Amino acid sequence: MTQTSSARPAPAATTGPVLVVGAGLLGASIGLGLRHLGVDVWLQDASPTAEAVAQDIGAGRSCRAAGPPPEPALVVVATPPDVTAQSVADALGRHPGAVVLDIASVKEAVLEGVRELGGDLARYVGTHPMAGREKSGPVAARGELFTSMPWVVCDSGSSSPAALAAAKNLAVDLGATVTYMDAREHDATVALISHLPQVMSSLLASRLQDTPLHHLSLAGQGLRDTTRIAASDPHLWVQILSANAGPLVASLHGVRQDLDRLIATLEGPEAPGARLDIAQLIAEGNAGRARIPGKHGGAPRAFATLTVLVGDVPGQIARLLTEIGEIGVNLEDLRLEHSPGQPVGLAEVSVLPNRRQELVEALQERGWKVVQ
Repeated sequence: MTQTSSARPAPAATTGPVLVVGAGLLGASIGLGLRHLGVDVWLQDASPTAEAVAQDIGAGRSCRAAGPPPEPALVVVATPPDVTAQSVADALGRHPGAVVLDIASVKEAVLEGVRELGGDLARYVGTHPMAGREKSGPVAARGELFTSMPWVVCDSGSSSPAALAAAKNLAVDLGATVTYMDAREHDATVALISHLPQVMSSLLASRLQDTPLHHLSLAGQGLRDTTRIAASDPHLWVQILSANAGPLVASLHGVRQDLDRLIATLEGPEAPGARLDIAQLIAEGNAGRARIPGKHGGAPRAFATLTVLVGDVPGQIARLLTEIGEIGVNLEDLRLEHSPGQPVGLAEVSVLPNRRQELVEALQERGWKVVQ
């Protein structure tokens, strides 16, 4: 998807030429974002098709189609994790004047690989944009993919100030929020907040394989929410989980302890203290979820919700959002759910608690059915 804004973009801090090695979802999205800012981007991929598609969507110029690129000032390695270290070392060797960044989702294994291959660590910075989609490949790329998303920058321990500045500039140019960590801290963090959720979602979804379809037709939004990321690319996740196995195993041991505890409790649900233990497990989940930052990254806030019945016809959601705006109540969150077997949707709207009743009454006056 190309950028469509007619506003003139601010000048980029990133200077080209930029060579993007790997024209998949993230690499092509970086290319789209930089091209929107007027940066000269070149694309290189082991797959001629991916490289050509990325060029066709406007992510940059194909090295195959346009000939040898000029010497880059910056190389962004966006290859799969199992070849990232080799790709970084190759780029450091081929482009001795360039800063080389990678965007792999694991950092310590890549850093150690680059070190073992003799790469110039002064010109290398490991980074990880915390953005993505369940879809893969350049056709799924979006120039806005990184907007307001965290982008972790990991000093190699020898990264030069110029290399660190280039990493920061790239993230900021693409609209991301920069966070600094060392490689080990990064890997332990993503094992818990990214890799464990993927595993749990996949394990849950795998239980559905032999479930009769008429049973699954009863599924509500909760099942869809918790299994959404189970649609991710298996080939990519084999590499990610293998490369970050140590920190992930530590988290999985904790989950196993909780599961063993719950199983033991449910095997004797009438035993003294069993119901209290179940309540404690659920409450511990409440407490953990409450620690996730809220809107705009700030402290989590409690919002009031109301559910509006929306006809499953074109334009109804847009009409609802427009009328909420006309009423003058700020929409804090929105969740959509379809009513199984019925031509109606359920829009769960979150607002500040002191505005809930006002919104309920105003929507009812306008003919909306609000579920109290």
